[in-house]
Amino acid sequence: MSDHLINVVKNQFLASKKACLVIGDLMLDQYIFGDVDRLSPEAPVPIIKKNKHHNRIGGAGNVALNLIGLGIKPLLVGSIGNDENGKILSSLIKKHNLSIKGLIKEDGPTTTKTRVMAGHHQIVRIDEEQISFGPNEANIKKIIKYINSDLACIVISDYNKGFLSASFLKKIIQQANREKIPVLIDPKGKDASKYAGATLITPNKKEAMELTGLTNFDNDLINTALKKINKNYKINSIVMTQGKDGISHITPKKINTYPTSISKQVYDVSGAGDTVIATLASCIIANLDLSDSFKLANLAAGIVISKLGTVPISREELLDEMESNLNGQKNKIFSLKELLLKISSLRAKGQTIGFTNGCFDILHSGHVTYLEKAKSQVDYLILGLNSDSSIKTIKGKNRPIVSEADRARVLCALESIDAVIIFNESTPIKLIKEIKPDVLIKGNDYTPKSVVGAKEIKKWEGKLYLVPLLEGKSSSKIINKIK
Repeated sequence: MSDHLINVVKNQFLASKKACLVIGDLMLDQYIFGDVDRLSPEAPVPIIKKNKHHNRIGGAGNVALNLIGLGIKPLLVGSIGNDENGKILSSLIKKHNLSIKGLIKEDGPTTTKTRVMAGHHQIVRIDEEQISFGPNEANIKKIIKYINSDLACIVISDYNKGFLSASFLKKIIQQANREKIPVLIDPKGKDASKYAGATLITPNKKEAMELTGLTNFDNDLINTALKKINKNYKINSIVMTQGKDGISHITPKKINTYPTSISKQVYDVSGAGDTVIATLASCIIANLDLSDSFKLANLAAGIVISKLGTVPISREELLDEMESNLNGQKNKIFSLKELLLKISSLRAKGQTIGFTNGCFDILHSGHVTYLEKAKSQVDYLILGLNSDSSIKTIKGKNRPIVSEADRARVLCALESIDAVIIFNESTPIKLIKEIKPDVLIKGNDYTPKSVVGAKEIKKWEGKLYLVPLLEGKSSSKIINKIK
């Protein structure tokens, strides 16, 4: 990533005085988190012991949240049901400083997806929905009036729930073309003609197959079919998102592929399409060329798929990742003051904070496996690293072999670690009391009673997790073998 792109994200995204209109299917995403430790005696199904319940804005609302996160002002238009879930969704929209003036109330239920999660694994999803007939004529006229010179861009988020009928979409696109406002569409279904005249559509692989009528994914066949859709329906660009294979940009004349720049552990792909289209809209508003826009969209999608659930991107996260790519590594070493500010921001977004600690002198596969397992339990993993003086107190004057600066530098390169903080005391108890992690993590060579901080974490209702360790792996054994 270049300094120029970093400057665009840092300054130009925020500079736009015009809003981005987001029109589409609104939904409530509910998450029930729990633990599984036994099967039901009534049927061969897991028993989930519920410990958390989160409500999040989904569908078109998540596109709007991504835009806010990137520094773009959205105007959200969609329908909600006149029910309890509609009230929850409306309240969430207000809480995130989104205007509710574009919300249209309908008699049916609010589209709701409830996911039951055991750790980071989805056990089941329950959907509540009723296909809409779209807004009435009076509401359509009201929405069309939003499409004027005050807008910089329009994003249409189609989840095929009926709100975006073919006739409604036609009016939106025609009015946008008259006002020379770019229209970006996340499509669903088999009817490509609905999107005629759009600036850009962003199907994923599955959606591209639906649009083209193909039953098996073949690059050459699907590219040829998408080029035909480009030409027949006068769509300027088709941007096919392909996960780990990156983004393909298809026009009637050419096809370019933009591979993903980094590989992240995938926890949840839900919401990745929302992030891609919001990032592309932000780039268009900032007058960035499409080639650079696709690079940023790939990077942003890589960030959100490493999180659990529907979580929008933030400008700060994108900048961190860009600077990481530019500098070769992310600076993850924090002072306590910096770390507490970071944690406060993360907790405001509902993220779980984990803490582990150790010397990590001579990093080996046991360490890496341990840290990967630790990270799988939380959104943000903090590693408390014993300083050189601390290790000498614990292990003697000949340790550590590797200095604290070098140990911290190597640990920063691990994807599983989000933050490193060095401490001088023989135990990290002071850090634990300050950070108050949601999950305290150690290896299973400890007992619950022997873990430093295990007693304290109960005071703020945190959890202790003991990671199963690889047998026979230790820095001391490696050092003795070298000697």
